[in-house]
Amino acid sequence: MESKLKELLKLVSDYEGSYDGAYNIRSNGQCAERNSTEHIQIVSKTDQPGLDIFIQPGTKGEKVFIPACVTQTGFHDLVYNDFHVGEGADVTIIAGCGIHAEHGEETVHNGIHRFFMGKNSHVIYQEKHIGTGAAKADRVIDPVTEAFLEEDAVLEMDTVQLGGVDHSRRKTRAELEARAKILIRERIMTDGDETAETDFSVVLRGDDSGADLISRSVARGNSKQHFVSQIHGMTRCTGHSECDAILAENGSVTAAPALEASCIDAALIHEAAIGKIAGEQILKLCTLGLTEQEAEERIIAGFLK
Repeated sequence: MESKLKELLKLVSDYEGSYDGAYNIRSNGQCAERNSTEHIQIVSKTDQPGLDIFIQPGTKGEKVFIPACVTQTGFHDLVYNDFHVGEGADVTIIAGCGIHAEHGEETVHNGIHRFFMGKNSHVIYQEKHIGTGAAKADRVIDPVTEAFLEEDAVLEMDTVQLGGVDHSRRKTRAELEARAKILIRERIMTDGDETAETDFSVVLRGDDSGADLISRSVARGNSKQHFVSQIHGMTRCTGHSECDAILAENGSVTAAPALEASCIDAALIHEAAIGKIAGEQILKLCTLGLTEQEAEERIIAGFLK
């Protein structure tokens, strides 16, 4: 395995030479390594690039690693991964994408992930995106996530993009049946001339289903971010959407949260806040011996934690 691939795997999935559990490592559009376990089978699709991951009913405490990396500048990668999560399963899925590019030719990874979650199943989904290499390379990551949750299923998503991705468009769609829950935590930092778009849409179909969407972002340099969230409450349900953003230098952020309720018992709320770091926060840290730049970095790190 090439050294650059190992470096990216460590950044996006904490790779230390091996994985404990089922895994598939995708490198420049090809499978580099794969392992299935007794309860989790990973098989290649026959009709399009990508995988079917079958998690047997009742599987508990196991992990699935599906990182994808691109180290060939100018390569365009497209992959479709479907997760079939059996009833009562409780697993952690560690995804993530790393792109290394050495010059300005566009290098792309598009990952389309679909989750089919059985009744009373629980998935923690962790996804990190990062770009490395030349400062003026054109790295693009456009992930799409679609989730279909049966009764009492719970999906927890933790998505992170903290540097080096020149353009990203993140689209998430979810449909929930009775008592199902989705919890999404997004953290994004852009700098330079980078752009990032987030587009959430959740449909709460079943009684007592719920959604909690929280995005925290920092826009630095001349970067631009756009956040859209839509929660559709079709029955007795609860929904919450929150976007908190910090601006630095000439960064800009737009937020467009939207709610749609078609049932009198739908309880939906949204929040959005955009602003700069408070001067008193920086001053307080400077009195403790930090420089202004160190203080700003400390505040941003805590905000995105």
